[in-house]
Amino acid sequence: MSQTFLPPEWFKQLCDPYAVLGISVSADDRQVFKRYHTLAKLLHPDRYTKSCNPDQGLATAIFSHLINPAYEQLKHRHKRFIAIAMLRSNARVLQQQALCVKSAIAQEIMEMSAPQAELFYEEAIACYAEAQYKSLDQFYQVTQQISILNLVYLQLHKPDLFLPQKAVRIIPELEVKPVELTLDEKTNVKPVLTNYAQRHYQRAIEYVRLANWTLAVQELRDAIKLEPNNSDYYALLGLVHLQQKFIGMARVYIRQALKLNPQDSLALKYAPGLKIQPGENTDPKSMAKAVSIAALLSRFTKGKPS
Repeated sequence: MSQTFLPPEWFKQLCDPYAVLGISVSADDRQVFKRYHTLAKLLHPDRYTKSCNPDQGLATAIFSHLINPAYEQLKHRHKRFIAIAMLRSNARVLQQQALCVKSAIAQEIMEMSAPQAELFYEEAIACYAEAQYKSLDQFYQVTQQISILNLVYLQLHKPDLFLPQKAVRIIPELEVKPVELTLDEKTNVKPVLTNYAQRHYQRAIEYVRLANWTLAVQELRDAIKLEPNNSDYYALLGLVHLQQKFIGMARVYIRQALKLNPQDSLALKYAPGLKIQPGENTDPKSMAKAVSIAALLSRFTKGKPS
């Protein structure tokens, strides 16, 4: 399909600006802009002119009539309120009418607990987005899948996306008793440097013990940002993904842990089950993308188990 006009049903069916851009409904301003910038480069006419691709007109039409309006709506906060309200209303209709959701991934997320769905939803959106505009012939179908996923997610979770939520303490608060210091002890006290990465790691361990995978992943990602070369963080993150049966992602992080430290005990324990050979050296980012896209798209877009 290479015509410069778009079928009228596209404008009716693809009314979810988040789905059109290929981002989650919880995306912030930075994520919205970053995705728009990526799509601007991906669908630029020059990419099609150089290769004499007949889809140049379609790419221009999609960007002008779908992506640009979606971005204009989401880059303004008050318009984003309206978009979320519309989607939430559609999600209620979906729930009231008990419609049959024609999406295997949506069916999967409906059976998950809230923490599981939180993690799985974000990863599924990222994988769909990776393939959304690579083939314009599949753009409509993939965008519909994202839209359905957004509705199911809003139906089950995130009642107030833009309202500050009251923090719920997961880890019991420890009772700290005051310690009396003598004069000599006070003068000898030295300041202790705080290792924030280790704090995130310790909290992640507690969340793993509580099987709170969403918060464990968040803590470990924060730890990795601060100390990107610590194998312990990658190994535990691999274990968390393995517990959620995200085998591809587990393999990525266990492999990276062994790359940083071939003697990491936790990584060595799970490497054989993930079929990771000693000495493997694969870029974790490219592997994560390849595994996630292959696994999710083959499993859910076609409705077949991986």
